[in-house]
Parts: sequence; C-alpha cells; structure tokens
Amino acid sequence: MLKLSLLDLVPVTQDGTVSQALARAADLAVHAEALGYQRYWTAEHHGMAGIASAATSVVLAHVGAATSTIRIGAGGIMLPNHAPLAIAEQFGTLAALFPGRVDLGLGRAPGSDQRVARAMRRDAMTAAEQFPQDIRELQAYFAGDERLGFTATPAAGEDVPLWILGSSLYGAQLAAAYGLPYAFASHFAPDALDEALHIYRRDFRPSPQLSAPYVAAGFNIFAADDAEEAELLATSMMQSFVALRTGNPGKLQPPVPGYRDMLPAQAQAMLANVFQCSSIGTQGDVARDLAAFWRRTRVDEVIVSGTVYDQQARRRSLEIGMAAAQQVEVAPQQA
Repeated sequence: MLKLSLLDLVPVTQDGTVSQALARAADLAVHAEALGYQRYWTAEHHGMAGIASAATSVVLAHVGAATSTIRIGAGGIMLPNHAPLAIAEQFGTLAALFPGRVDLGLGRAPGSDQRVARAMRRDAMTAAEQFPQDIRELQAYFAGDERLGFTATPAAGEDVPLWILGSSLYGAQLAAAYGLPYAFASHFAPDALDEALHIYRRDFRPSPQLSAPYVAAGFNIFAADDAEEAELLATSMMQSFVALRTGNPGKLQPPVPGYRDMLPAQAQAMLANVFQCSSIGTQGDVARDLAAFWRRTRVDEVIVSGTVYDQQARRRSLEIGMAAAQQVEVAPQQA
C-alpha cells in the first residue's frame, strides 16, 4: 500500500479565528492518526493572515498532546530564520515530550518577505548561504558533540530525524550529499520534480541517519463522494494561490462554484501548472491519480496537501484519500 502523510498549514478561514484553526489542526491530526496516515506535518509561514502555523514547534506540541502514535513534524522549519541552537532546543523538547514521533524538515527559503526577515533580526541572504553549515551545527547539537564546548539541553541524545525540503535542485543535491531523507514540494512547485528526484537518488551518500535514499513528495487531494463537490472544495485553495500570486494573500475563502472558469486565461494557466501533482474527484479518480503519481516518481511516501474550507469535508477528503491509497499497488523499491 502507498504510504500517505499529511501536510496541514493550519488555515484560518474567512469567518474563523486562530483559536479555531488550532483546534481544527488537532482534530485533523487525530483523524489522520485513526486513518493510518504516517505523519502530521505543518510548516513555518510568517505575516500571513490565513496561516496559523508561524510558531511551528508550539503548534506541534499542541498536536502532539492530542495524538498518541502519528509522527509529528515540521515540513518545514525555515532555518535561515533561526539560530540552529534555538531549533535544536525546541525540537529536543518536542522529542522529550513525544519520544520517537518527531521529525524536523528543514528549508532554505525564508517563508516570508524582507520585512518579516528584518523583524526576526535575520539577514535572509547571509543566513540562506549558511544553510549547509547550520544543518551540520544542528546535527552536532543532537549528537552532543563535545567540540561544541557545551551540551544543548534539551536536544543532545534525542532522536530527531532531519529531512531536507525543497522545490529546486539545490535541496536534492544537499540531501544527497548529507545522506538525509528528502521531501519535494510538488504540491505547489512541481516543475523540477523529476530532475530533483533523479539527482537525489543518483548522488545519495549513506549517512549514520540513513543508509539508502528515502523520498517523499507533495500531492494535493480534494476528494468527495461526487466529482462536482470535489471540484467545489478545491476552489478555496485555488483562490489562495491566485491571491498569493497577485500579492493579496489573506484568510482562506469559502468555495465558489465555477471559480476556475471565471478566471482570465493567465490565471487558469498558473493554476494548471501549480495543480499538476493533484487529484480532484471521487475515490476512483484519486486512486487512479495516486497510482500514476507513484509510477512516475516511485516515492517512498506521499505528503498529502489540499486545504479545504469546511472541516467535515476536509476530514472526508482524508478518508477517501486513504481508501484510494489502499487500492494502489506499490512494487518494492529496487536497490
């Protein structure tokens, strides 16, 4: 069976609050756990009224307390925004609270703009250039490396697998060189997917954390009991992409019937590109699309995205997505 995990951006709806978004995140994680999803991940974004996951480690503590078996993690932490020691301490604390359940995905993008970077007291350009060295520093904190001259507590000795995230070839090259698992953001930036996976697998060097390549890739699922409803559910995320690309991000909007057809040709083309790695439809549609995605990529797991306005509809979409994944025949990976 194809492994599924969940990426949740903790959306704040037009008529909702941050408190409601956080309550829904925990509810969604509990539901995903019961359905058999491997992981619940959330991601660091700043200065966005429609995303409540800026304090990522705090959100994960909230979700971890509500669940018992599902892995929880960052997909990801934008490391240029932070001192590595602070992230080591935060995720070391999470690992102490939820042993054997915590992942730390790391990205090089700021997850914000220059104004937010200044507010965080970081030089985004310089910090991004330090990304490879910062990863090594994080590893040293978790390993309790004596050359540091002090022990990072909590962090030293905790089992927190690091992942490299990316939507370009850079992350693939770095993950391969460092021998770390790799997650590609094909749910919103699919263009370099095939080349990135090829580079990662070709150049992978085993490490103490990982002996062979391990890949996850993002895939949007908007599933319902009929295709028309599924298309309607997807329009909330479509509106978010259009708003973001036109410089007007905001709270998650309710679905709009026929939204895609109302758009100018340029916006329709943008959505067609963004939604390349997506499935909108019934269980049969999703099973077909997931199977095609796996045959194309041979990923070890699929990270399911797909922001939906209504919580019950989102829960149902997760149910249908898992039922569809159970129909996908996955051949063993070749060494």
